[in-house]
Amino acid sequence: MEERQYEKYIITSPKPLTEGEPQKDGADVMTPITYIDDRVIKGAFYVECSWFWKPTTLSPPTHVHDFDEILSFFGSNPENPKDLCGEVELWLGDEKHILTHSCSVYIPKGLKHCPMIIRKVERPIFHFSCGTSGQYSKDIGLIETD
Repeated sequence: MEERQYEKYIITSPKPLTEGEPQKDGADVMTPITYIDDRVIKGAFYVECSWFWKPTTLSPPTHVHDFDEILSFFGSNPENPKDLCGEVELWLGDEKHILTHSCSVYIPKGLKHCPMIIRKVERPIFHFSCGTSGQYSKDIGLIETD
């Protein structure tokens, strides 16, 4: 079989679990789809994609990064793709935002953000995040949501 030079750039797996990393919500709540960073492909920036099926019970804690980040949330209603099909609570600085439309959120480096809580899911919500860093880094730990 012919070796394919660029096949290594097609990623189909989520971030492998590492010892000491906080546990995320289970597969009944969310499904990680893909993860890329400098450890997966040398020179890549970090990108993570997941589907949310139900409201979350865990959230990343309030934290900052030394890189810019984008968090995106997309609804799955083909009749109205701008409808988030649910509700996400996202804190930026000391401001609480309730997201109900498909959107991308730019988070400049140094901006305190989270918790990020999926409050309501009427149809699956696709979540995409990326940052201009070769590896994702933040405070370790998740917080319980109410």
